[in-house]
Amino acid sequence: MESIPPDAAVTPVSRGPLDGIRVLDLSAYIAGPYGCTLLADQGADVVKIEPPGGDNLRQYPSTLPSESRAFLGVNRSKRGMVLDLKNASDHATLLRLVREADVLVHNFRPSVPKRLGIDFDSLSVINPRLIYCAVTGYGETGPMKDKAGYDQVLQTMTGMCALQGKRGGPPEIIYGSVVDYYTAALLAAGVSSALFERERSGLGQFVGVSLLRSALTMQSARLIWADGESLDIGRDMRSGGVTGIHPTLDGYIYISANTPHFWRALCEKTGLQALAADERYDSVRKRAEHAAEILPKLHDALAARSAMDWESLFGDEVPCAAARRIEDMFEHPQVLAEGIVDTLEHPTVGQYHGVAQSIKFGRTPGPKPFAAPMLGQHTDAVKAEVAGAGEEHNKKRS
Repeated sequence: MESIPPDAAVTPVSRGPLDGIRVLDLSAYIAGPYGCTLLADQGADVVKIEPPGGDNLRQYPSTLPSESRAFLGVNRSKRGMVLDLKNASDHATLLRLVREADVLVHNFRPSVPKRLGIDFDSLSVINPRLIYCAVTGYGETGPMKDKAGYDQVLQTMTGMCALQGKRGGPPEIIYGSVVDYYTAALLAAGVSSALFERERSGLGQFVGVSLLRSALTMQSARLIWADGESLDIGRDMRSGGVTGIHPTLDGYIYISANTPHFWRALCEKTGLQALAADERYDSVRKRAEHAAEILPKLHDALAARSAMDWESLFGDEVPCAAARRIEDMFEHPQVLAEGIVDTLEHPTVGQYHGVAQSIKFGRTPGPKPFAAPMLGQHTDAVKAEVAGAGEEHNKKRS
């Protein structure tokens, strides 16, 4: 699939549902930037505005010599410019951009925007239709509001790491920045809803997204505490020993066998029909209670074949997946069939493969993805657009 040249203006041949929406992305790291990328996937013109030193994600360890792999993956389909908001001229440029923008996203701590003159109250005077989205660690109020928040800090604080670890064992991090990426999804949803409401009211509004709120929202099935019950509630959602990752002759396989149908199919496929007929194991709760009896028999049976062979044998009858590496996804037939990965062209990295789009739209599929910008790659082009918009604005006033 052909990519849009990195220096091209964002004028998609195939318009997305957010075509015509301009987003100013002042955020860094993952949560804010990837939320803006999700908006770009849907056709928004996203301008990533970085300080002179660039987004810190550019400096993350990477085997790519000229750019951070993480930065490329988080910031596709954006134009990039550099502004020093402490510089009067650059600050004025941002305010001119705000006048014509639809959305502004940042991840400054709550006390910073007012100091920089970019708080919601100030910018909404310039543009009453502006959707202003603030991504914070802990929210806009409360004793922790000015603390810096990071994915794994919030994982640890909110019980995710304790739950990931074995009962009685040490907490364990969940790698993959799951809180950041969930926050990004909430950002894109919140901004889109605010844009929808603006069509009715004609007014912008403040949208607040926090890592704390996201980390707890992700655990809403566990964050239930009935009056009078014990507070050891976190384990309710664990299905017990059968559902989980198991060793095989070669590799590991995840098996889900919670329903009676899948439990029977698992027993039949592994030659353990006697377990399926045993009323001691005829519910998820019972199987969890008797995991010490079931697992040795299951593991003995699984040791006869490799994980890939079991995956093929189970087919559609037992939900499962052989444990793979992320690298295996580039050529996985289902990924290719869905067009999830595309080839992009970067000025210094050259061609690379990465996620194309996250949502499928039938009538308004949106633009083809293009590579994350180099630092300041489109500064001059965007400033020229600002100058042109300013001249047009002055003509209308006169």
